[in-house]
Amino acid sequence: MERLLVVEDDIIICGGVKTFLEGKGYEVECAYSLSEARKALEQSYHLIILDSNLPDGNGVELCREIRGKKNIPVIFLTANDIEEDMIEGFQAGCDDYIAKPFSMELLYQRVMAVLRRSHAEESEDLFQYQELSVDFDKMQVFLRGQPVKLSATEYRLLELLIKNRKQVLTRTLILEKIWDYDGDFLDENTLNVYIRRLRQKIEEDAGDPKYIITVFGIGYTFGEGSSA
Repeated sequence: MERLLVVEDDIIICGGVKTFLEGKGYEVECAYSLSEARKALEQSYHLIILDSNLPDGNGVELCREIRGKKNIPVIFLTANDIEEDMIEGFQAGCDDYIAKPFSMELLYQRVMAVLRRSHAEESEDLFQYQELSVDFDKMQVFLRGQPVKLSATEYRLLELLIKNRKQVLTRTLILEKIWDYDGDFLDENTLNVYIRRLRQKIEEDAGDPKYIITVFGIGYTFGEGSSA
């Protein structure tokens, strides 16, 4: 269940939002000030609904703090739909903006839209195919749940193949991409060595690979060009 935090000093509005969104299947917590919100944020949330004006400060300030520490989507609630205020909110890192008064159904649709975008962004950083998984954000590779230690060049090679997995990459293109990345010269013999080492680390049978596939006379593709 996705957890939401509503930061709003109006008890009636906060209670109404909480009741409505809980009816839609979310777990909702309320905070009525910046200090309460900071304490609540010691826990994890999937999205924050944040009033721009609070008794002990500006919600924009809290949004900047959140952006400096966590990647949590933020929807601003405000009594001001003035363009300058909206721009300030977006510059602070908010994901959407709703002016009061608003309908609960509109808020619900905005929440769903922001969460969809957030999940889509997360999925781009996490890749899973058969028994191999890669966290691109943390640059970590796992095979059957166990970490795989790769050199920097081995990791870049695997990342290049995965992110272009619907294509066959020519040997020339791979060499250019790796070379452009760090300025080191790689020839085809060196590429052969890296491909062999990478297969030895991630393939169950390096002689019959299921992840790094050779397309004879052209180059390589990942998982026969299949997407995860």
